[in-house]
Amino acid sequence: MRIVVTGAAGFLGSHLVDRLLAQGHEVVGVDSMITGSAQNLEHLAGNKAFLFTQADVTKYIGVDGPVDRVYHFASPASPKDFPRYPVHICKVGALGTLNALGLSKAKGSRMLLASTSEVYGDPEVHPQVEGYWGHVNPIGARSMYDEAKRFAEALTMSYHKQNHVDTRIVRIFNTYGPRMRIGDGRVLPNFICAALQGQPITVYGDGCQTRSFCYVDDLLDGIMRLMESACDEPVNIGNPDEVTVLELAREVIALTGSKSELKYESLPKDDPVRRRPDITKATQLLGWTPKIDRREGLKRTVDDFARRLKA
Repeated sequence: MRIVVTGAAGFLGSHLVDRLLAQGHEVVGVDSMITGSAQNLEHLAGNKAFLFTQADVTKYIGVDGPVDRVYHFASPASPKDFPRYPVHICKVGALGTLNALGLSKAKGSRMLLASTSEVYGDPEVHPQVEGYWGHVNPIGARSMYDEAKRFAEALTMSYHKQNHVDTRIVRIFNTYGPRMRIGDGRVLPNFICAALQGQPITVYGDGCQTRSFCYVDDLLDGIMRLMESACDEPVNIGNPDEVTVLELAREVIALTGSKSELKYESLPKDDPVRRRPDITKATQLLGWTPKIDRREGLKRTVDDFARRLKA
């Protein structure tokens, strides 16, 4: 097939491009490079099956020729990006999604929206099921991302119902692996970078807040299964193995052999206290469950960070 990936130079987007090319597809990558990295795609130089276009999806997504699938992954996604690009993040969720849907409609292609577990906000239902409507502060410190994704889901379903565009929606939970941005601001890159450099590891709050981390290979397996499924409603893809932030910090210290000490700071405003996906739907409809355990995934991720920090 001929497949468009927006956000192609990002962490998830670049891994997705690799997977699609490995399956023999032709891929058109689109990225504004606001938060994407050219290093994530440099190994594809000279690959005739890959075409890259630097473009802002909030303005227009123009692709010549046929398109069979559109994976809409574009959007700054780190908490560090939220105060830097709040309006742009809103525009990517609204105008970027509108343009991706418009491309899909014009080409008669299927589109998958990369949504997020952030649509659940600081959840009052645990674990989070797709039928839960969420607990989101619409004007809070994370609202530009949370509400942009919630609107993107509404727009995608509206295009599906009114314009008969074939759509899929994935709600992505915490994901990790090689190519995560150094200095990304999310918990795992923060911990790994600090541990490898022997710096104090900052734990926010008392460290009892939880996350559920899915290795990138597992996540993309689930997403690609969803794209080729008949399910047009949102589906959670993530690893239900829940761990406290404090446990995670200790695992990273042990894995790296670091002498980093823990320091504690106040919990950021609107930071979710618990996060764990209910993946019943993905298991039943897609035959999907994560395979890679956290220790193995962390080892691969730490090795990648160590290599890049030395470069």
